[in-house]
Amino acid sequence: MWTLRLFPAGTKIEFINPHRLWFALSATLMALSIGFFLVRGLNFGIDFRGGILIEARTPGPADLGEMRARLTGLGLGEVALQEFGTPRDVLIRVQRQEGDEKAQIRAIRIVKEALGEDVDYRRTEFVGPKVGAELVRAGVTAVVLAVLAIMVYIWFRFEWQFSLGAVVALAHDVLSTIGIFAALQLEFNLSTLAAILTIAGYSINDTVVVYDRVRENLRKYKKMPFAELLNRSINDTLSRTLMTSVTTLLALFALFIFGGQVIRGFSFAMIWGVVIGTYSSICLAVPLLLYMNLRRGAPGDVGRPKAAVADQAS
Repeated sequence: MWTLRLFPAGTKIEFINPHRLWFALSATLMALSIGFFLVRGLNFGIDFRGGILIEARTPGPADLGEMRARLTGLGLGEVALQEFGTPRDVLIRVQRQEGDEKAQIRAIRIVKEALGEDVDYRRTEFVGPKVGAELVRAGVTAVVLAVLAIMVYIWFRFEWQFSLGAVVALAHDVLSTIGIFAALQLEFNLSTLAAILTIAGYSINDTVVVYDRVRENLRKYKKMPFAELLNRSINDTLSRTLMTSVTTLLALFALFIFGGQVIRGFSFAMIWGVVIGTYSSICLAVPLLLYMNLRRGAPGDVGRPKAAVADQAS
């Protein structure tokens, strides 16, 4: 049976020997991400900062481009439009205006005047900063709980050493995604948070595939040098890992280019996450196992001490 492979069987690309270079690159990326986050912070969208929500229904299918053009130059700051439900229903989000309730009412009046009398305004709400702060806390809680759940899952499926390596790689992916949004000051909203949680699932899926081959080879090649075994495991799954990433990126680039402004932040976060997640699964999660005492073969057969393994990989 013929199967499509990006790399021929028996490929021996060296990933383990330069593992110190990968570690240095990842440490630098994480340090920069934390630095940008602390210095510049995130450019929170209306979801987190609070603002005005207007649910409108147009006489016919809504032309979001035309409506966005009418609202952009009104001096109201950030304005986001999103179609939901039927093609006639539009959710308009306007950033919170400086001032009290009168300033918010004035902004709503300006929006209605710009869109005309043909539009039916079905709901108008004001989301205060307190709600935004609650969403921030809920988002952080969701990410932390997801990482902990993944850690427990890997621990039960493999061993604690694999769990530790997977969580380090996962934290690397999440922090680097937050860092690039802080560095570029891209809008960080609920869809971006959803992308981060999706990235976590995608990244751990890649890592589990490689870890499964590592576990299989640990039982199969009991006398193979540990660094060589890890490198073989990566190469065995390389075609599958890259094929999955490439096909996913094709769909994500289509979303980024043609999907419009509403999902551009989500698609950008996903593109970055797929790239960095593939890198971390290969160049971070697996080389970290060099410094763990993994069992070889039978449960009582323990691998060599960490120092000896590290010396051999040098």
